[in-house]
Amino acid sequence: MRFETLAVHAGGESDVTTGAVAPPIHLATTFRHGPMAERIAGYEYQREGNPTNDRLCAAIAGLEGGATALTFASGMAAISCLLESLQAGSHIAVPDDCYTGLRVLGAEFLPQRGVRVSTVDMSDLDALDRLCQAGVDLIWAETPSNPRMKISDIQALAGIAKAHGSVLVCDNTFASPVLQRPLEHGADIVMHSTTKYFGGHSDVLGGALVFKRADSWHERIAHRLHITGAVLAPFSAWLTLRGCRSLPARMAMHCANARAVAGFLAAHPAIERVNYPGLASHPGHAIALRQMSDFGGMLSIELRGGHNAAVTLAGRLKVFTNATSLGGCESLIEHRASVEGANPTSPENLLRLSIGLEHPDDLIADLSHALE
Repeated sequence: MRFETLAVHAGGESDVTTGAVAPPIHLATTFRHGPMAERIAGYEYQREGNPTNDRLCAAIAGLEGGATALTFASGMAAISCLLESLQAGSHIAVPDDCYTGLRVLGAEFLPQRGVRVSTVDMSDLDALDRLCQAGVDLIWAETPSNPRMKISDIQALAGIAKAHGSVLVCDNTFASPVLQRPLEHGADIVMHSTTKYFGGHSDVLGGALVFKRADSWHERIAHRLHITGAVLAPFSAWLTLRGCRSLPARMAMHCANARAVAGFLAAHPAIERVNYPGLASHPGHAIALRQMSDFGGMLSIELRGGHNAAVTLAGRLKVFTNATSLGGCESLIEHRASVEGANPTSPENLLRLSIGLEHPDDLIADLSHALE
């Protein structure tokens, strides 16, 4: 079955009771059971699972090619549940360019639990290998990375992880399974902020973990999710499941529009650098060409005029909206250093762009006018 067909039909079976083509939403928080807690239809309490969420888990696992999946109330809930399931004394490696929430979790919260966090450039395989020789339990990859769009070689990272007995987790939020399937390249677990491209309309929060195997990692994290309770609400699961159906079509437009915008910006004299793996000048272009089917709808730019030029450009745009997040129908732009909190790591001249589904000529015209 081709991916586009799978996206439409995964988790989308007609309702057996009514024949409804659209999946039903089961909002019940509790389910009838027998006098000795016998589960009559497989469910007991919404926090432990519900039919709508089970449909979404099956769909996301199918799209990523995994054995099973878990969904969460947010992407950070998924990250936290996974990393906080590590034992005290564990050591993890995270990228030097990564989502701010992961960076703060590693700097402030994981050390309180006795988990040691090391930062490494994931494109420097020798550096990662040296770090792993000292013992690393988990390698966290993010490719393309946020916000500098760095590319990591998933297959090479998987080789290092296997050689040192580490688990490889890959954040696939920017690419989505339409463009990149990390499990096929050797990753053990894939993370998504389903808020982004899966939801696709900037109206539903969620996260997911997809497991290559239904192993002890899955069991441990599923148990933690059940007890700590960062579960995805049924209506959010339903909205995300609806987003799965149009995901391939939307990603095709995001990619086409981003290519056009990146090409325009790369040729503009006010732009010092365009971080987009679809450009031949990108240092990770060859790797992205090998492990991705297209290059995504995300890019970042660094302006020659520094901080002032970046925020001035962001403030002059009319079609782009100044807002955080990504993956929706509308194009967004943000000055990452301003939203990263007290200790930003993004360059002051960097703007991150989420390219939406508008006509690319209108996006380019908006940028051209703002750059005058």
